[in-house]
Amino acid sequence: MKMFLTGLLMAGAAFADAVTEWNLILRTTISAETPQAQSRFAAITHLAVFEAVNAITGDYEPYLRTVPASSGASPEAAAIVAAHQVLRNYFPAQVTSLDADRARTLASIPESNAKTAGIAVGQAAAAAMIAQRANDGSATPIPYTPMMGIGFWQPTPPAFAAGAFLHWGRMTPFGIARPDQFRPKPPPALTSSTYRRDYNEVKRIGDAMSDIETRPQDRIDVVRFVAMTSPTQIWNSVAFQLSEARKLSLSGNARLFALLNMAIADAAIAVFEAKYAYNLLRPVTAIRAGDLDGNPGTDQDPAFTPFIATPAYPAYPSGAGGLGNAGRSLVERIFGRGRNPVTLSNPALPGVTLQYMKLRHITDDVVDARIYAGIHFRFDQEASEILGERVAAYVLRNNLRCARRGACDGSEGDDGVE
Repeated sequence: MKMFLTGLLMAGAAFADAVTEWNLILRTTISAETPQAQSRFAAITHLAVFEAVNAITGDYEPYLRTVPASSGASPEAAAIVAAHQVLRNYFPAQVTSLDADRARTLASIPESNAKTAGIAVGQAAAAAMIAQRANDGSATPIPYTPMMGIGFWQPTPPAFAAGAFLHWGRMTPFGIARPDQFRPKPPPALTSSTYRRDYNEVKRIGDAMSDIETRPQDRIDVVRFVAMTSPTQIWNSVAFQLSEARKLSLSGNARLFALLNMAIADAAIAVFEAKYAYNLLRPVTAIRAGDLDGNPGTDQDPAFTPFIATPAYPAYPSGAGGLGNAGRSLVERIFGRGRNPVTLSNPALPGVTLQYMKLRHITDDVVDARIYAGIHFRFDQEASEILGERVAAYVLRNNLRCARRGACDGSEGDDGVE
């Protein structure tokens, strides 16, 4: 995953401002982390950047309200130093490259009192955000003992690993009120027609032995892309491209990337709260024991093997779906639901380039990816879409709101979505 952004970084650096350039550096720095950890590190970094820039510009309501700024301080210097100091704190093994990036990006700002003052603001914002998240519940995994009985999640092959990330659903959110605030309604009963429909769909198209007519090459491409590319990477790349196309200001970019990564991080928290609240089994467990679920329409296949390895935690709702729909909904609320052309690729998948005209089509592909992968039911994805959209709406409506007329350009996001 470290190689994910190399090409984009080189192509985009000539046009990047301090916020977007350090967004690229951030994505490279965190790329070896789990998707859950990536969402947290991105939110902390971009909130520090936002707080540093906004302490100087005053365009939006602050997040922490504790960062002082001298009159005339450089917001560019503040953004650079805030991002650098947060990443340096969490990734000490990458200090050499991060320090080089700091020196390179600060060198573009002439020496002045404004630059010195901006550096001080960035340092203060980073320190405040690091302190604010020091005991947020992310550091200590909680052991999980699977529940016994038909329908409950069990460790899945090939690793049969114990349930992971139970603690993530208990972490302090960034922008929503509490982890269970947007918990979806319960999954369909195993005896229901919805369960029968979605069981048979994933059984047909998600088996490792499904043929090319059942799982065509374009679906194989999206399965592999989504499996190798986290929602944080995908939606920060999308926001970067749209920001460059719309020429957002430094202050606007600081807010955009802070809100985006807050929404994705909070969706991760909400998803894992719900996953362990419902403890729903994965398709591989369900299909291999389809004769035990009480549904006459779910024939057993003891040999069913998912196209990709099943993650070691419950199915409902989908993590990729929840985080991805939070990202999509947040970006749509800033840039609109119309034509937003973007291109996605991952150097680890040579020859695979995904092009989109509407952001909804990205999350449609994520739905397909998890079902064709054999690791989710469609109702997992449908629940995660609602969850992600509600998280994004709440984050945008209740955080970093406009403090000056015209700063948001109509993108406050108060559109009635609860």
